[in-house]
Amino acid sequence: MNSKITALTLSAALILLAGCINSKQQTGKDLSADPIHQRLANAVIYEVNIRQITPEGTFKAFTEQHIKRLQKLGVDILWLMPTYPISVKNRKGSLGSYYSVADYKGVNPEFGTLDDLKELVNQAHEAGMLVIFDWVANHSGWDNTWITAHPDWYTHNEKGEIISPVPDWSDVADLNYNSPELRRAMIDALEYWVREAGIDGYRCDAAAMAPTGFWYEALTTLDSIRPVIKLAEAWEPELMDSGFDAAYAWEFHHLLNEIAKGTKNVQDIEQYVAKADTLYAPDDMLMNFITNHDENSWAGTEYERMGNYVKGFAAITYLMPGIPMLYTGQEAGLNKRLRFFEKDTVNWSDTTLFAFYRQLNALKHRNPALKAGTAAGSLQLATDTIKHTAVLYRSSGKSKVLGIFNFSETTVTTALPIAEAAGTYKDIFSGEKFRVKKSGEFELTPWEFLVLSKE
Repeated sequence: MNSKITALTLSAALILLAGCINSKQQTGKDLSADPIHQRLANAVIYEVNIRQITPEGTFKAFTEQHIKRLQKLGVDILWLMPTYPISVKNRKGSLGSYYSVADYKGVNPEFGTLDDLKELVNQAHEAGMLVIFDWVANHSGWDNTWITAHPDWYTHNEKGEIISPVPDWSDVADLNYNSPELRRAMIDALEYWVREAGIDGYRCDAAAMAPTGFWYEALTTLDSIRPVIKLAEAWEPELMDSGFDAAYAWEFHHLLNEIAKGTKNVQDIEQYVAKADTLYAPDDMLMNFITNHDENSWAGTEYERMGNYVKGFAAITYLMPGIPMLYTGQEAGLNKRLRFFEKDTVNWSDTTLFAFYRQLNALKHRNPALKAGTAAGSLQLATDTIKHTAVLYRSSGKSKVLGIFNFSETTVTTALPIAEAAGTYKDIFSGEKFRVKKSGEFELTPWEFLVLSKE
């Protein structure tokens, strides 16, 4: 049976594609001078789990042991998981969930003091990195002072009892955004950290569970202080219209998991790209990842979910349009589920992947073809469902990136399905020159992949 190769060519990448037909209206914004858009365009985000990243589990330990290391790794934005005091009432485990907030303007004493947190932010800024906080707008902890002082700010059942957002989230209470006073209090707390600690924005937890009207008001207010990063933990396009700069590429993440399980195939990536083009405007950005705190603790490590696909899928998150994200310990080959409600320190003894991610980060920074947003290069994608190969080609002027992937357990030979990709490149991992011919073929051993760059 002959292999069937299908190809999809997009004029400017999954979430940008200026000039293509898009189901959404163009925003009309000139983002060429937008400092946040420019910074996000070739940024790498790193999710910091303060509790687990060091044996001490403190702001000071993280600052001393990891900020310079992450600077060398090529990280641009530190996303700190929630740093607020954790509620004791209805707490899960001995330490509780970071997302059960007892005080939106407080600091978790488990991690240190406000001064320690400010010093972390200052040191990150000195190292050229931005810092964003994790914001929990949908729910608070059960002993948050708002519970007793303002019970009308919460959702009640028919018996008049405050309830959780969903039954499994028994350690948190659902906030009710029908209250204008709640909205003002939440925005006040958001402003507090931008002014008091000098942070650079927020990753907003469960963003789709709060009204878009609230987000528009809150994010507009923050930007009136100074432009900040606004990342939604959600995929819904309407959140982008509410002021968010970026959202989660949840569908792409789950698609990669399904390809690894065999319930989807590489050709489904093409369908995903086409769908994303209809949903998002040119200035929207999506964050790509193979793991995060939720996936690691509850769905399994990337090695459990993806097996031999891990490194190839990690590379694809950099080559696809959008913003790549790393989770605490990912660069150390973290191969255990971190306990969510207990201390469970990452083991940093394995350094074999440091160079791998450092090289991908450097490629993201230096090759304009991999930018996100309105400045992004074009994307051409070709897949072979018989040989389980994928070819991704990004280009912007004379800058090019070519990724060739074998997602099978057998050695395969495949021709170059994208004629425009011919040329001379450098292998980003070996540093060797690589001549790609229009009529050339590639032999790839099981799970082998190439990432080639021309700058």
